[in-house]
Amino acid sequence: MVRRYDPKRRERIIDAAIRVVANRGIGGLSHRTVAAEADVPLGSTTYHFASLDELLVAALRRCNESFARTVRESPYFSDPAVPLADELTRLLGEWFAAGRGPLALEYELYLAALRRPALQPVAAEWADALAVLIADRTDRATARALTALLDGISLQVLLTGGDFDPEYTREMLARVVDGAGHRYPSGAAARPGPADTGPASVS
Repeated sequence: MVRRYDPKRRERIIDAAIRVVANRGIGGLSHRTVAAEADVPLGSTTYHFASLDELLVAALRRCNESFARTVRESPYFSDPAVPLADELTRLLGEWFAAGRGPLALEYELYLAALRRPALQPVAAEWADALAVLIADRTDRATARALTALLDGISLQVLLTGGDFDPEYTREMLARVVDGAGHRYPSGAAARPGPADTGPASVS
């Protein structure tokens, strides 16, 4: 039998892996379940991804790319006259308005890196991408802190089943943004220094 040329098969396998994780969790992921979901032979999944870690890396990177595209296309960072805390709050609200499923899926893949070292560099890309964008409006250390706060608020809402509270979120983000003005004198954020490469030391 002549093998049918299928240049999109690898992409379909990645999409199928994302759906399997969304429906069954990380524990339900296997080459067999992904092959069934993608409607491809089992050998196709092992041909393109020798291990589940490789498949998870590809799935997490796909989610990162989707997230990065959403952020790039968001209008919330285009007006420097709008307070940064307001922009970030609206962006987070937009993520939750789209439903908890996609956000929970991204965090499940993200947190899988705790026990899968192969995923850790890819998981870091998510936070790095957002921090780089935020750093256009503040210093890099504050951008990392804001990213961590957004992560924490998102996880609390997802894990407790509570509602996203935009007023609380805006207030907490504003505290971090306003505090940066005291920590970094005017113009200091633009100059490379210890705050740009790691946590600031306390003098």
